[in-house]
Amino acid sequence: MADKINVITMCGSLRKGSYNAALTRMLPALAPPGMSISAGPSIRDIPLFNQDDQDTTGIPAAVTALADAIRAADGLIIVSPEYNWSIPGTTKNTVDWLSRVEKIPFVDKPVALQSCSRGLLGAARMQYHLRQSLACLDALLFSKPEVFVTFSPQKFDKDTLELKDQPTLDMVKAQLVAFEKFVRRMTGKN
Repeated sequence: MADKINVITMCGSLRKGSYNAALTRMLPALAPPGMSISAGPSIRDIPLFNQDDQDTTGIPAAVTALADAIRAADGLIIVSPEYNWSIPGTTKNTVDWLSRVEKIPFVDKPVALQSCSRGLLGAARMQYHLRQSLACLDALLFSKPEVFVTFSPQKFDKDTLELKDQPTLDMVKAQLVAFEKFVRRMTGKN
């Protein structure tokens, strides 16, 4: 039997009651048998990118920790909301910092995207914009099946924030199964 692949997550939301954070927390339990999913270091302590700061104090420890974790993983799943039809500042700021480290961690790294929103599109515009930024950094972007959790308040339990909608759970599981195959193909880890 093949070794398990190690995938980490990065959540682009800082809000405690975030549906995106709730989905991120559920992923380890939804992973197929050949995949281990764990949370990557939080983006909470990553400061706003400023070239002057980088020049004087270097790369922040939180950025280095996340870069190291991404490099060590076989794959990455980014779960992020959409703000104003695009990438939230927290997510984009993190990508910008990670693009500044030596040995950019996205290069040749299999990456899948997921998103939740209260509306009809499930944060699809954010995913397409994030794909552009990650393609620029030579990430190996997983294409489909895509995960857009639409009308999230109807699909998550309002008290526990557990995803309860079976078709959505099935969609997430299908993506994880396909992503495992993609990661194995891209990394040669059979």
